[in-house]
Amino acid sequence: MKTILFQGDSITDCGWDRKNPTSLGNGYALFVSAELGHDAPGAYTFYNRGISGNRIVDVYARIKADIINLKPDYMSLLIGVNDVWHEIAHQNGVDAEKFEKIYTMLLEEVLEALPDIKIMLLAPFVAKGSATDDTEEKPNRLETFRVEVGKRVEAVERIGKKFNLPVIHLQEKFDAGIAQNGDPVYWLRDGVHPTPYGHELIAREWINTFKNL
Repeated sequence: MKTILFQGDSITDCGWDRKNPTSLGNGYALFVSAELGHDAPGAYTFYNRGISGNRIVDVYARIKADIINLKPDYMSLLIGVNDVWHEIAHQNGVDAEKFEKIYTMLLEEVLEALPDIKIMLLAPFVAKGSATDDTEEKPNRLETFRVEVGKRVEAVERIGKKFNLPVIHLQEKFDAGIAQNGDPVYWLRDGVHPTPYGHELIAREWINTFKNL
């Protein structure tokens, strides 16, 4: 039996029960497990260790307990929007340069401890919504989100090339979905957190990449 670990922030978290170590929440991790578990009964054990509000530095702080000790055969990591959001809201974000540095350190240590692990990197994304809209105090809020999240996407791309890991480009997928029906909130309820349809979009991209690992 192979172990699959979903790692990240609230987009991954989706309310998984901390009292139940195999709880998956109600987002894309659950959707992925449903399809893979249906197609290959008993072949996988799934863990969700996404934590709402996490930045890359927070995932790095949890590297031993929530990654290495679980000894996953496969791991996906979706992180980056809080590194921007926390700076905009609380001046407690992680700048793009440090984001790339810590992300790189995390992968180096995981790969050293678990040399056979297969990893997928999910690039962050953002859209217009209640969490990202301009305000009187911050009239360029949405543009700041777009530019800064874009810098984290570029960092993930470079990291993927450095470690020869697949990168799932979710921004372009959400942009395409939004262009199709013209409604960002259909996919991302507040510009950051996916609706069920948005989680299904992520799950489909996740599974397509997983099948080619």
